[in-house]
Amino acid sequence: MTSARPQRYWHRFIADDGTWRKDSSEREYRPVPQDLAVFRSGLGREAGAVPKFWPYYTTAVTDDDAYRDRLPDELHAEHAALALFGRHQQSKDTPMHRRGVGLGAAWLVLRRRTDKFSADALDRKLTVAAASTSVPVLRTRLRGLIDQLRTVDQPLDYDRLLCDLRDWSDPSRRDAVRQRWALGYRIWSTDPAAEPEN
Repeated sequence: MTSARPQRYWHRFIADDGTWRKDSSEREYRPVPQDLAVFRSGLGREAGAVPKFWPYYTTAVTDDDAYRDRLPDELHAEHAALALFGRHQQSKDTPMHRRGVGLGAAWLVLRRRTDKFSADALDRKLTVAAASTSVPVLRTRLRGLIDQLRTVDQPLDYDRLLCDLRDWSDPSRRDAVRQRWALGYRIWSTDPAAEPEN
């Protein structure tokens, strides 16, 4: 038996090609501003601590988790991803979720497009995030990265970010996340004129 992939909040509004979903009249579905406000209220809070958030969770919780009063790592990650998405999408006309654009690739686009931040400063900021030694510290640093991605309207794959956050809770998997970010950022090998797929 296979389990269905959960449909996260952003999937309701954003198609796999990174465009807004449309109804039969070609009207675009957009996230509700009140939803995004709820998500932002979860910034700096733990999963489950904001009751208004509960209806938006899609991560399965087993009876064993409930019996042991234990939230799964994936639920913590979903909470953080929703909170960051709420901040990222706020007041934006274009979708801020884009399948296939990991954090490193998104950061590389910012590095190439912005004249507001120096390349050295951006390199340092991503390096500091990658050196986070706990999930709460990483969440705080990601919030700063999202604020900077907002300045160039750069979307991010929130499914992938959720997986990165989930994997960060297991120290043995953090290097794999760092490697994904490094491969996306790859400032050491790319043509400066080339734009990563967005």
